[in-house]
Amino acid sequence: MPTSLRLAVAEFRARPGRAVLPGIALVVGVACLLASLMLSDAMNRAVNDGSPVVPPDVDLVVRTVPYERAVLDQSVADKVAAVPGVRQVLPARVLETDLLLQDGRASERRTRADVEVDRDGLRRVPILDGRSPARDGEIAIDRVTAYQRGLRPGASVKMADAAGKPVDVVVRGITKRGATGDEPRIVVGEGLAARLGGTPDFLSLHVVGGDAAAIAQALGEGYRVDPAASVRVEPLDDELAVVFLPFSILALATSVFVASATFRAVYAQRQRHTALLRCLGAHRGPLVWANLLEALLTGAVAGALGAVLGGTVAWLLARLFDATGLSALLGAVELSPPLLPTVGQLVLGVSVAAVLSAFAAVRPSLAAARISPLAALRTSEGQTPDRAVVRRRRVFGVVLVGAAAVMAVLGVLAKGSMAAIFLILFSGIAAVAGLFGVLGPVVVPGLGRIFGSVASRFGGAQWKLAAAEVRRVPQRSASVAMPLLLAAAMVTYFAVTVGSAQRLEDEFSNEPRPDAVVVDSGGRALDARAAAAVNRPEVAGSVVLHTARGSQVDEEGEAFPTTVAGADPEQVRAFLGGRADDFRPGTVLLDEFTARELGAVVGQPVTLDGLPGGARTATVVGTVPGTLVDHVDAIIADTTLAPASRVLVKLRPGADPAAFQSAVRAGLKDAPTVLVNTKAEANAQNQHYMDLGILMLMVLLGLSVAVAVTGIGTALTISVQERRKEMALRRALGVTRGGLQGGVLAEAVLLALVGVLGGGIFGLVYAELTLLAFGVFAWPTASLVPLLVGGLGVVVLAVLAAFGPARGASRIRPAAGLAAG
Repeated sequence: MPTSLRLAVAEFRARPGRAVLPGIALVVGVACLLASLMLSDAMNRAVNDGSPVVPPDVDLVVRTVPYERAVLDQSVADKVAAVPGVRQVLPARVLETDLLLQDGRASERRTRADVEVDRDGLRRVPILDGRSPARDGEIAIDRVTAYQRGLRPGASVKMADAAGKPVDVVVRGITKRGATGDEPRIVVGEGLAARLGGTPDFLSLHVVGGDAAAIAQALGEGYRVDPAASVRVEPLDDELAVVFLPFSILALATSVFVASATFRAVYAQRQRHTALLRCLGAHRGPLVWANLLEALLTGAVAGALGAVLGGTVAWLLARLFDATGLSALLGAVELSPPLLPTVGQLVLGVSVAAVLSAFAAVRPSLAAARISPLAALRTSEGQTPDRAVVRRRRVFGVVLVGAAAVMAVLGVLAKGSMAAIFLILFSGIAAVAGLFGVLGPVVVPGLGRIFGSVASRFGGAQWKLAAAEVRRVPQRSASVAMPLLLAAAMVTYFAVTVGSAQRLEDEFSNEPRPDAVVVDSGGRALDARAAAAVNRPEVAGSVVLHTARGSQVDEEGEAFPTTVAGADPEQVRAFLGGRADDFRPGTVLLDEFTARELGAVVGQPVTLDGLPGGARTATVVGTVPGTLVDHVDAIIADTTLAPASRVLVKLRPGADPAAFQSAVRAGLKDAPTVLVNTKAEANAQNQHYMDLGILMLMVLLGLSVAVAVTGIGTALTISVQERRKEMALRRALGVTRGGLQGGVLAEAVLLALVGVLGGGIFGLVYAELTLLAFGVFAWPTASLVPLLVGGLGVVVLAVLAAFGPARGASRIRPAAGLAAG
């Protein structure tokens, strides 16, 4: 071991630049790992720090037992208040209301408001900036909505009261918590809550004074009474802590691929040195240990650098998430993770990098130690791989690819089953191992030849030389391109799969919907103006629904709630066409699902229970899709059933939904809570969330791409060192410095194209196979702009990574280079 240690230290001191080359990818990998941990911790801390707390003056907390049918309401609070010793009962209440932020109108996603008492020591929601609301005309708003709308303490906003009329309120504070899914969260006082109306949900009861056992006995089963101190220390939700971890682990795995390829190239450069040591009597064991100790030292240095850079990467990711809207989607904006790691994070980075570096060096070290002493008399260029080994590798690679093809065919034939999904998964694994692992030295140079021949038609001889260099060292080229291939394949796979699935849902869901629905955001009754506002030239038909809540009993005797709508028969027939030809007084149209639950058939009577004025019996004359009537369970011909609740609209062909929406809103200026929801708007919103999801996936997978690109830089650095004599000869023959630089950059672009395009094609094929395994076929669909921008970004990163080696190549002097050869 001392001899191995001396050899490792001597090699590290003699050629530190070459020794640290394998650690470059580990620097980026560890930086991604620490960045994900720091960002996840900052995001999780922001979410948990902003969660409502048990106020300090509270002694006991009353909650329902999970999965029990017990409910919390004012009657339960009154029971608790009647227990001897209880001084005060404060319900933790949340109600849904309307915050009029967008053009002074309500949003389909209602605002959730926590009702607070105006007393220190009893408030639940922590405040980040400003203070808690103290009067009826004040609110506190979540930090995400404040960030998106540019709101600060003192700003004036509007809300809707119980009747749907605008109410001016003042923002007095910004809460620590955020909002997710464009659903604002605010804090209001008890007086304002009464003006806003609505029935609040009781989350828990905060009790001051009293005995836990006495309260539990008074309430009976289904309730739990816990000391406030124990509730305060209950673990909070930490789901966000692992959001980024899988992607950082993927980046680390990519760095191991790159480091292993670089170790293999570095040990190949030392071939003569290793063989001379073998001639002098060195055994294989000490040589392997020397390489592993050197790898440990390299990994430790890389881990320290990566840990120091992790904070900067986390900060940049936080700013990127803010700029793209991903932070708001996750419920935390303007995060500021620490720029420097803690001692524990530094130790973690050093340890992980050292272990992974040694792991990446094991196989290359064993291969290097097997070198024959006679190899000291040969140059690395003069050696050729054993033909038998090459032949065995190719046979094994062909077998893997054949097995992948068989599993893919079986997966397609078994479409629609779980077996199909697993067959496609294992097919992908086998195809990657066969094409890019075992047959990589054949496939990657082949792709390089294709791309190089195309590029040489436009770029000249430099591209031919670049393709030749990729073919000259095929094993290294394959090792460098493989991580980039895998990353590009995953990005393309997810983008195409999600995009195609969304298009299939739109095209084949067979769920007809009204072109527009006019409804109050809070379920308030619509007046005659709402129905009149939709009477426009572009409207082909409309129907006013008067909905009421009822209840039914299915064939198994289980009761379930239903929504029954009364409507004008003429309007229904005009809106539904042939589906409602027989609809008239005394008949009912049922939603298809409700008809199945009730076992109802056309021509038979059905009784609708629990309605205002008593049960109604009507004859079933047809069924309609629930989506076409805005998820109403049954429609009867009676406009006196309840007040008008919604208007369904069918537009004429070619009508502009956005223009119709604007016109109706203009006619309902004094009714800010009346929504005009169009089918086109809902589709656009769904597409927006899908695009954000794809963007987030691409950003996080981009960490692996960034690590993979470092392999191009290290490979070109080693290539330039090996070809000093060749490059010096080019300079002597008149090639300019710019020509040498261009040749190295062309190699970088070529390797990047092999990875991006090859991986993209592979990901596309397996995305289509996955869809076929689900039993559907669709032409590839994805957001092309992000994919193109991402591919261009990879090429740019590859050029930047090659800039250092290119400059080194241009500085080679002909005389010195030829003498060094």
